[in-house]
Amino acid sequence: MKKKNNDTGGFVYSTDPDGYNDVPDNDDTETPPPNQQNLRITIDKKLKGGKKATVVYNFVGKEEDLEALGKRLKSVCAVGGTAKDGEIILQGDHLEKVKAELTKLGYKYKVAGV
Repeated sequence: MKKKNNDTGGFVYSTDPDGYNDVPDNDDTETPPPNQQNLRITIDKKLKGGKKATVVYNFVGKEEDLEALGKRLKSVCAVGGTAKDGEIILQGDHLEKVKAELTKLGYKYKVAGV
């Protein structure tokens, strides 16, 4: 006997004409100054093959400012990486370099799970 496929593929249907969106728009959010940010730094095995990555997360503000900070950290550590969705991922274990640069720029941070 064949099973019925009632899977909606993760879609939720609504009759509300305004729709439902609980994700805040970051486009018009002003980026707080560095001393008001509460960043977290951790070392994770997010990369292919279980290689280590330094992750900076909890960034609040515009995507352009996140990308600028990511570019600066990548340059200081001389590695590749990405910056999107409020987090910066750097290839490799660069905890000390990242801490030094964030301190130099005036960011508040905590090391999480290391």
